[in-house]
Amino acid sequence: MTREQRIEAVLDRFGKYVVQQARANLTRKNKNVSKDLYNSIKWESDASQTGASFSASLSMLPYGDFQDKGVRGTDASPINTSNSPFRFGKSKGSGKKQGGLSDSINKWVKARRIQFRDKKGKFMSYDSTAFLISRSIYRKGIPASFFYSRPFGLAFQKLPAELVEAFRLTPDDFKEFLRK
Repeated sequence: MTREQRIEAVLDRFGKYVVQQARANLTRKNKNVSKDLYNSIKWESDASQTGASFSASLSMLPYGDFQDKGVRGTDASPINTSNSPFRFGKSKGSGKKQGGLSDSINKWVKARRIQFRDKKGKFMSYDSTAFLISRSIYRKGIPASFFYSRPFGLAFQKLPAELVEAFRLTPDDFKEFLRK
């Protein structure tokens, strides 16, 4: 196995672990209703022919960052999202009060078949239920789930030693290097 292949194998193991753990965390934390985010998590890695450089990327739908890092609400709330870079109510020129949150929540409410009851005990419409939920989320925020950042951090701690081992020249690699 060449050095490039060893490096790529280490990166692929790293990526597969992060993707597998991120998907498992989404399912475990009950954040996998439509499976769109689950299916969008992808890993790509590439080592150059000389083994001198390599690249790797983790990709997913954009709202995956909101789920992972959380979103601060407009009101002070008990949900701890103080470290989140995201915040409701600060987008400029969006035109919508809740930034399109109601549409996504409406789909979520219908998929889960959630309907609140009014004061008389009658079921509210899905639209009304979605509005109340999205208003609450807008005010309180979304708690951070760390569904991909936690497994990424754990795997990253192990990565340097494995990469050093993969970069290490074997006698055959050294002979090939001298021929170049």
